[in-house]
Amino acid sequence: MRTLASSVWIHSRPAVKLILAIALALGAVLHASAQGDLVTDVRIALSQGNMVGAEAAINSYRAQRGNSPELADAMSWMARAALDANQLDAAENYAKQTRTIVASQLKGRALDSEPHLPTALGAAIEVHAQVLSARGQRAQAVASLRAALQTYRGTSIRPRIQKNLNLLTLLGRPAPPVSAAQHLGPAPKPLKAVAGSPVLLFFWAHWCSDCKSEGPIIARLRSEFAPQGLQVIAPTQYYGYAAQGQDASPQTELAWIERVWQHFYPALADCPVPVAKSNFDVYGASTTPTLVLIDRKGLISMYHPGVMPYEELRAAIERAAK
Repeated sequence: MRTLASSVWIHSRPAVKLILAIALALGAVLHASAQGDLVTDVRIALSQGNMVGAEAAINSYRAQRGNSPELADAMSWMARAALDANQLDAAENYAKQTRTIVASQLKGRALDSEPHLPTALGAAIEVHAQVLSARGQRAQAVASLRAALQTYRGTSIRPRIQKNLNLLTLLGRPAPPVSAAQHLGPAPKPLKAVAGSPVLLFFWAHWCSDCKSEGPIIARLRSEFAPQGLQVIAPTQYYGYAAQGQDASPQTELAWIERVWQHFYPALADCPVPVAKSNFDVYGASTTPTLVLIDRKGLISMYHPGVMPYEELRAAIERAAK
């Protein structure tokens, strides 16, 4: 009797290699699971509302292994969970502990030398600012973010800090210009040239599944608010890879971006698509999608990292279109 593996071997040696690779990868995942992953364990406990269990996992880890980048990451999730539960004192305490652990781990290494540290520090800075804002200390929150932006301007957490700064400072202010030196579709008009019309900036990425789910909502609202002159501009940027995560030159990636845009966003295909990292930096769009709504006076009336349901976005556009 011929096994499946032997049958595949006869017909496709590469297929066997693929099966073996998958088996090895699965084994590695199962081994890692058996050994335990602190961040995963903490996040699972928090998703179940079990903060006591999450903290117990952290304390057990720290007693056995001491401070580490993984511990800082796990602690940052405690800070976020406490903030979500409106436990401001606890959130601030967890954020402070996170920063202390990160500081101990940054001796002799760069922030971006491994993945846990920037995730942890970015979250701790974010939570601290949001706690201050929730306590009515908005000026202090802005000051802390501006100081962090200056300190970490050359690291991967810069966009995250800028995003949080924008959440506190952009509303009601004139929208920064959108760079359009390179673009797909029609050339976007300067924001000043479309003053008098509401504008929705849809920051997206070619790899972003949430962006694809938001696309039809934006297309529907664009059609509904066409009589009010709603303009949609869809900034994106290069990420250094294209199909299946393969490294790509800017020219190859640009072709892939255009292909994704045409395929997944057909109802928005005639919208301008500026391609520039600077737009993401200026608007602090570290999350995709990020939706920015500009009213008829050219002022930002909404800044929203993440997806938005139809009803919520529609209400925001109605306000901006008045």
